[in-house]
Amino acid sequence: MSRFTFGGDEHIFVEVDEAMSLEAFFTSLSMTNAVRAAGIDGVTEICPANASFQIKFDPDRIHPHALMDRLRHLEEEAEKAEAKLDTRIIEVPVFYRDPWTHETLMRFRERHQDPDGTDLEFAARTNGYDTIEAFIDAHSGAPWFVSMVGFVSGLPFLYQMVDRSRQIQVPKYLRPRTDTPKQTVGYGGSFSCIYSVRGAGGYQMFGITPMTIYDPRQEVPYLKDFMVFFRPGDIVKWRPIGRAEYDRIIEDMQAGLFEPRMRDVVFSLDDFNADPDGTNARLMEALHAD
Repeated sequence: MSRFTFGGDEHIFVEVDEAMSLEAFFTSLSMTNAVRAAGIDGVTEICPANASFQIKFDPDRIHPHALMDRLRHLEEEAEKAEAKLDTRIIEVPVFYRDPWTHETLMRFRERHQDPDGTDLEFAARTNGYDTIEAFIDAHSGAPWFVSMVGFVSGLPFLYQMVDRSRQIQVPKYLRPRTDTPKQTVGYGGSFSCIYSVRGAGGYQMFGITPMTIYDPRQEVPYLKDFMVFFRPGDIVKWRPIGRAEYDRIIEDMQAGLFEPRMRDVVFSLDDFNADPDGTNARLMEALHAD
């Protein structure tokens, strides 16, 4: 059962589970979608997270306990709902071991667990991989699920779609950096992310993507309708690239010619739990279907 608590006079916080899982995400997503669809008078904001969500409301329009009761009822309905999602699978190019994140991480080694190595070397060793190449294969080999978008505008948190025993685990920096290049692909705990803007950060830095994911001016053609690219429920497949392809994509981005490879798919949690590798293989087939 979820845990419901009040956050001051205008918020209700709902924790579906203490640990992140796709099951907890689907319950949270179903509940927030149900709140949105219900159009409850007095609810002013809905903020979903990895395995929880927060509702902001106007206590002059709806009594806090009446809203709490309504949310508990919606939880019962969400638990009965079929765990299927109409979503997108998206290919994201990544330049691993790029010079920009490397220069940055070397400036902050005193804040890191391994002052004499790099973030990728530390992550590979922590997860039992003999080489960085083998670790990159693991990071980019299976798809990832966007469980929430936040922290800063447009930043996606991504959860690896493999059996829990195969999931990558990497601690964050001992102390956060004061600088992280824009569009850095990072990792902390069991989550990967893409830093949508330049700024502070504590996740390990693995590489960088040339693909713009946040454009407040909405000048990028595929962000004309909305400035934030990712949304919860998206499925992401990393594609390793080298410097030459990175530079080419940057040129295409600047010319307004780049379009992300993505396809519409239906994701079934039951099918995934029954056969994770088979489900991922079918997702890859859909992504590369012409």
